[in-house]
Amino acid sequence: MKFLPLVLANLRRHKLRTLLTLASVALALFLFASLRTVVTTLAAAAQFGSARRLVTQNATGIVFPLPLSYANRLQAIKGVKAVSYANWFGGRYGDNKRFFAQFAVDPQSYLAIYPEMVVPEDQKQAFLRERSSALIGRRLLDVFGWRVGQNITLQGTIYPGDWTFTIRGVYTPTDAVINDDMLLFHHDYFEERIGRPGIANWYVIEIENADSAATIAKTIDQQFKNSSAPTKTGTEQAFNASFSTMWGNVSLLMGTIGMAVVFAILLVTANAMMMSFRERMSEIAVLKTVGFTDRILFGLVMLESGLITLVGALIGLGGAKLLYRATNFNAAGFLPGFDVTTNTLLVGGSIALLLMFASGLVPAIRAARLPVVQALRRAE
Repeated sequence: MKFLPLVLANLRRHKLRTLLTLASVALALFLFASLRTVVTTLAAAAQFGSARRLVTQNATGIVFPLPLSYANRLQAIKGVKAVSYANWFGGRYGDNKRFFAQFAVDPQSYLAIYPEMVVPEDQKQAFLRERSSALIGRRLLDVFGWRVGQNITLQGTIYPGDWTFTIRGVYTPTDAVINDDMLLFHHDYFEERIGRPGIANWYVIEIENADSAATIAKTIDQQFKNSSAPTKTGTEQAFNASFSTMWGNVSLLMGTIGMAVVFAILLVTANAMMMSFRERMSEIAVLKTVGFTDRILFGLVMLESGLITLVGALIGLGGAKLLYRATNFNAAGFLPGFDVTTNTLLVGGSIALLLMFASGLVPAIRAARLPVVQALRRAE
């Protein structure tokens, strides 16, 4: 530590260069943490799902509805504990600058199957009683300034017209992977407004024993195989994972971009360290003449590189962690639970260490091996 003032003095020699190099490292690791968090968030969403919940959709695709009459037949299958259903609504609010998902659900069964959505009991009962009521995620209170008891109007896209709802409850998810910016409303009200066609986009099925999931799923699909609307049934986890695959190979894309950014910053940092070494060759020679050993000079250059990269890592990684947590960022509902994980911070820290060695090793070795006479002759 007694050589730290000397290292700090060297860094202050060219303050602008030091600050720009530090900012480059911080920005690179901030981008790395952000890109990797997209991957980890999507992976967490793909893994979410109760082992005791199945999802049944039309075998042709989720955009094709299933008859509402399937509900009773699903409930009658051995091993099925509860059945609920939902429809994607796809409405717009206001200027439509902020997207949020809306679903028509059977409220009683849906909330029973999803205990992860916590609603105060009085608000829950108010929502269940009123056909034109809505249940919203807590985030929407902050986004739009809504309040319980307020009337809001959505403009239908798939189902045209103005749809007015009264907010009767606010849910808080116990798992960060669940969106906290959805709007749920009564399926009965939905059916009434569109002429009672008796449709559901998908069914959520709670089963008694998770070990029976594959057998029950096969039974369901066999039962409706020859109907006008054959089904495809799988675990809730597989259903959620199918949405992640719609993004393509995001992991490879984000990883490639992140590594490219880090490599570019490696070149910038290494160049800055080499420039600093060449400018101080005569000073290094003088230090050798007054008794500084090769090992000490090697350590001084590595310490200088380490200060730049590790402080940059602290700013970049710490900034990403604090920023996304403080802003409660979730990419307008597309990345619920977006948070820089401890593992990402550890990987980022490891990259900072590699960056330190890769950028500082060559100038440190050259400083340690520098012949005094040659260095002084160059200075002349």
